[in-house]
Amino acid sequence: MAKAIHTMIRVMDEAKSVQFYIVALGLTIADRYPFDGFTLIYLRNPENDFEIELTINEGRDEPYTHGTGYGHIAVAVDDLDGEHARLANAGIEPTPIKEFFREGALMARFFFITDPDGYKIEVLQRHGRYQ
Repeated sequence: MAKAIHTMIRVMDEAKSVQFYIVALGLTIADRYPFDGFTLIYLRNPENDFEIELTINEGRDEPYTHGTGYGHIAVAVDDLDGEHARLANAGIEPTPIKEFFREGALMARFFFITDPDGYKIEVLQRHGRYQ
């Protein structure tokens, strides 16, 4: 059985991206590996072992494009309203909280934030399948 271990995104500014993920998601640097021409940084928190891998390619001047295939990554939190307020106070500008209903029952409460490179992150209230 396969186990999801990380997702990789390419970023332009290491310090700016690391700071965003520390503030927004409470992630910390698990490992940092400099190589000739690029650096890999693995971010995670104590709650789980799934990581976000930031790849910084040296000499890159143009922002990366996301094409039409990238959607978002998602995280679940205990207090959606509290996280929304915290992120807004940190200057991260979350979208308004939305609710999805299916067959008359609440399926999801969520909002989105965007990292410094334009990657979308969905923040969901822990509920139902979103644990």
